[in-house]
Amino acid sequence: MSFTYPQQEKLKSRKLIDKLFTEGKSVSAYPFRMVYLPTSHNEDVLAKTGVSVSKRNFKKAPDRNRIKRLLREAYRLNKAEYFNNLTAQHAFMILYIGKEKPTFLQVETKMKQLFEKFSIKISE
Repeated sequence: MSFTYPQQEKLKSRKLIDKLFTEGKSVSAYPFRMVYLPTSHNEDVLAKTGVSVSKRNFKKAPDRNRIKRLLREAYRLNKAEYFNNLTAQHAFMILYIGKEKPTFLQVETKMKQLFEKFSIKISE
């Protein structure tokens, strides 16, 4: 995997998102929660990923957009390290469930913890 986040890796399918939240498993590292589901899709990518920030906790759209931008960047920089050993295709949704605006350093360290937990859970 490279350090990019191309269009075909973005989780956009409404059906797949609904299936992800009904049948998927989750792993948490506060202030993040990642819902994942082994799946199959037409593209030749191993992971389709989406990010989400609660409107309840962040009323203003610029705040939500900033956090989503930080989440996508932390994912982009760390995905190669953690998702290269995936054997099956997966769908992921990374949720920010915190109540304070984070810095990029906080996001990146917690994202690494989240990916570590996911790697451990997947290898069991």
